[in-house]
Amino acid sequence: MTASESTGRVLVVGASMAGLRAAEQLRAAGWTGAITLVGDEPHMPYNRPPLSKEVLAGKAPFASLAFRPRPAVADAAWLLGRRAVTARLPERTVVLDDGTSLSYDGLVVATGMRPRRLTCPGPLPGRHTVRTLDDAQGLREALTRPGARVVVVGAGFIGCEVAATAVALGVREVTVVDPLPLPMTGPLGPLLGRALLRRHEARGVRFALGTGVAGFTGEDRVTGVELSDGRVLAADVVVESVGSVANTEWLDGNGLDLTDGVRTDALLRAGGRPEAVAVGDVARFPNARYDGVPRRVEHWSIPGDTAKQAARTLVAHLHGTGEEPAPFAPLPTFWSDQHDFRLQSFGAPSYGADDVRVLDGTPDGDGDLVVGYHRDGLLVGVVALGGPGAASAAARHRPALLARPAVTA
Repeated sequence: MTASESTGRVLVVGASMAGLRAAEQLRAAGWTGAITLVGDEPHMPYNRPPLSKEVLAGKAPFASLAFRPRPAVADAAWLLGRRAVTARLPERTVVLDDGTSLSYDGLVVATGMRPRRLTCPGPLPGRHTVRTLDDAQGLREALTRPGARVVVVGAGFIGCEVAATAVALGVREVTVVDPLPLPMTGPLGPLLGRALLRRHEARGVRFALGTGVAGFTGEDRVTGVELSDGRVLAADVVVESVGSVANTEWLDGNGLDLTDGVRTDALLRAGGRPEAVAVGDVARFPNARYDGVPRRVEHWSIPGDTAKQAARTLVAHLHGTGEEPAPFAPLPTFWSDQHDFRLQSFGAPSYGADDVRVLDGTPDGDGDLVVGYHRDGLLVGVVALGGPGAASAAARHRPALLARPAVTA
């Protein structure tokens, strides 16, 4: 079968950035048949990173976030405000929450993740997460009330971004709680964690580190946060940023490994099934650039990278070419804007680095800082903290990161 003979339908379940990029890459890979996208939000795909920054600060309207689909997918069908509840992979059907059953020849799993919620006792009103446009708009309304006291639970990327935005909005008290001893120490390690702590505190953010949340006080809505060390923090607004849960329940009962997202092989095939691939936040894949360990990666670059690989894999199967793409070996990248500085990363600093060293700058000041992460003597990641000069310095290490030899599982 040639590209011009594509028949049947590819069903993309998930209509966020990963789903859109998958549809576009299917066309780029030669699929000319039908494409249907299903998404549980009523909105067309939009850019999520600004939600915890520009949208929360009131600087970016929704129109500025929406992606403009490429002309190649102008004929795609969009089923928005609809959620997949059941998949029957052997029968190649997916059932939606309104009872509609959709058949497919190829399936793209792009359902992403949702924020993990705390299960501590106490009222729910006043507690927020940041994942969707509606989340960000609701949180902004709460943050802009006069005299708001904010407790952010979780000192990861989203938590630190929200704290920085809240300070910029003039919130009188902003406290970040985390059981770890330093912010973002999990993905970045203690060297950068200490540097981030100093910079946030210098700009007005308070921290309660090395302690968790035991519960919430209040009757009809939150008035305080009870910490596991016995302290109680007054709070009118709580932001929960304690990790994510992959949206995979609709795939239960199909023999897939759904331990943390959808486990795929090196070609992004779900459970090795040639007609089903996974992309974006929900995919747990091995990266041939580093090792054979399957991981979910929640970086902005991953939806596009996985979409390109998955589309080639799926179209090769649907066209029966017998040709398989090379194993997936992306170079992860991310950035995080906080206060007046940016974190910029290339590579995989959290993939078991055994040697972390300063490449440029000093960790004790407020200037630019570039940190290198090595494993077995090879550079695996570079993270810059500071202004444009730091990001440029980190980018100069991309050739060395790309030159790392691929491994096989």
